[in-house]
Amino acid sequence: MLLQLDGVCLRYGVQVLADHVDAKIERGDRICLVGRNGEGKSSLLSLIGGKGDPDEGEIVRQSGMVLATLEQALPEDCTDTVYRYVAAGLGDVGIWLSEYRDHQDPDLQAKIENAHGWELLANIDAVLDRLDLDESARVMDLSGGWQRRAALARALVTEPDLLILDEPTNHLDIAAVEWLEDFLATYRGALLFVSHDRALAQRLATSVWDLDRGILRVFNCPFDRYQQEKEKQLEEEARNDALFDKKLAQEESWIRQGIKARRTRNEGRVRALQSLRNERKARRERQGVAKMSLDAGERSGKLVAELKGVTFGFEGDAAPLIRDLDFTLMRGDKVGLIGPNGAGKSTLIRLLLGDLQPQSGHIRLGTKQQVAYFDQRRDTLDPDQTVVDNIAEGRENIQVGGSTKHVMGYLSDFLFTGVKARTKVGALSGGERNRALLAKLFSQPANILVLDEPTNDLDVETLELLEQLLMDFSGTVLLVSHDRAFLDNVVESCLAFEGNGVVREYVGGYQDFVRQGGRFISAEEQLKARKAVDTIEDGENAAAEPKEKPEAQPPQKAKKLSYKLQRELDALPAKIESLENEIAAFEEEVAAPNFYQQDSETVQARLQALADLQAALEEAFERWAELDSM
Repeated sequence: MLLQLDGVCLRYGVQVLADHVDAKIERGDRICLVGRNGEGKSSLLSLIGGKGDPDEGEIVRQSGMVLATLEQALPEDCTDTVYRYVAAGLGDVGIWLSEYRDHQDPDLQAKIENAHGWELLANIDAVLDRLDLDESARVMDLSGGWQRRAALARALVTEPDLLILDEPTNHLDIAAVEWLEDFLATYRGALLFVSHDRALAQRLATSVWDLDRGILRVFNCPFDRYQQEKEKQLEEEARNDALFDKKLAQEESWIRQGIKARRTRNEGRVRALQSLRNERKARRERQGVAKMSLDAGERSGKLVAELKGVTFGFEGDAAPLIRDLDFTLMRGDKVGLIGPNGAGKSTLIRLLLGDLQPQSGHIRLGTKQQVAYFDQRRDTLDPDQTVVDNIAEGRENIQVGGSTKHVMGYLSDFLFTGVKARTKVGALSGGERNRALLAKLFSQPANILVLDEPTNDLDVETLELLEQLLMDFSGTVLLVSHDRAFLDNVVESCLAFEGNGVVREYVGGYQDFVRQGGRFISAEEQLKARKAVDTIEDGENAAAEPKEKPEAQPPQKAKKLSYKLQRELDALPAKIESLENEIAAFEEEVAAPNFYQQDSETVQARLQALADLQAALEEAFERWAELDSM
């Protein structure tokens, strides 16, 4: 056992964040900590990470255990080189090593020797090499993805037994998220992480800690199974609460009977009623779910935008961001824009909305367009004004979906009531600011929604509600997001920025993009490609006469399958059927009510066996498709 929470209590003012929590972390555990915004997830992580003490109970750590934390904030203002920043993860001795590397100071040499620091040099070099970091680059000059990688290196240089991560995917593009996910999947130490990225949670988590109204429940299962079990638990809780409230109402009615009844009332029953009242008073109600709705306004024209041969790049760019793009956006389309940070997604949105004109090509815009824009920087919110002032803008009532609501009633739908509604935006948490921006966005009629990273900082329940709202929206949606599950659930097609100005449309969400062979060209690959083009152009300019292009070769005919491959193809349907039958039996076992009451090792073993069968089935389908296409 690496760490154990024993009766841990944590309070913030009068709010109880953790109420007599008991849990433990073993070597190799991958734990996803989940809970609503404001439940205290980051506070609990901080406590486990050694910052502060619990109000009650204790945290027992294994002797000699090394713990490291990957903070939520990026080191974007850090002027250090990557080497110095990473080495500083080792404390003073790391800083001495970095300075000695630059200045060869004898005093530093003596300090390092006394601290037995020379043996740590290999740790720094190994982590930098493993994460492919440029040790001489300044941290502040790196992209968000590389800053996150540098922060991870700083945490890993201590070779931690337990790595704590708080929203590690925030502000990363899809390529950086997938790199981080792949890296953590092979990490041998224990992981404890908070993340709103459901795809990452599903890939990594072997168990889930659910923090709800101060109570921590441990689910020894993958993330998708946890979601199903949590839903059942909430339904059962609602049923029990309803029965309790019915009994309390009956007893309250009895105690209020006439004088005659009061003379003869049962004193034991009175004491029982008082006990019921105390129990009801102590019940912590679950925070409500936001009730988002929006007004699609007047229908736009059938055509929203038509692009023909559009090319665009900013002055000074080595190559255009968008090259020869043909694309038609129709009313009701839901389109995701995917690609690395800085690829040009926001630029394409501005072209589609008519805010920019192309350098070449033609754009035709539709009519009757009412646009609502969700900016990931939240620039449309004034941090010095309260929530109600930001949203009301002088109005007392908000018109939404054909009905009129008072602005305070409207804000309550977004979980801003009383003091929260009159709090300055600058004092809100990230998730609350996102909810406030959504409230402002949906307070105006719109038939075109433009959403730039709307999922950052949202808890899973609010995120799923937003998903459903967008799926039901009758207007047009343009969505920029690095949340793969969100894209898969909302959009009908994707515009992928594949590098070198190439923007290609794919039917379906992100997983469909991957299945169809889509990929992003990295910045390094683009640079190599541009150098190769420059070399070819220089050679052509130096030649006396341009060389004729070679004639295109006709495509080769598909080869017939060998006897061995044909036999493999013939056997696959039976194999697939057998795997499907085994999986069905396993799923029936896992769905049994008492399955998760077994010990953790048994649960994990059975779930791993099921996961192995599912992987084998997927592999069989892929092999069948491969051989069939040949």
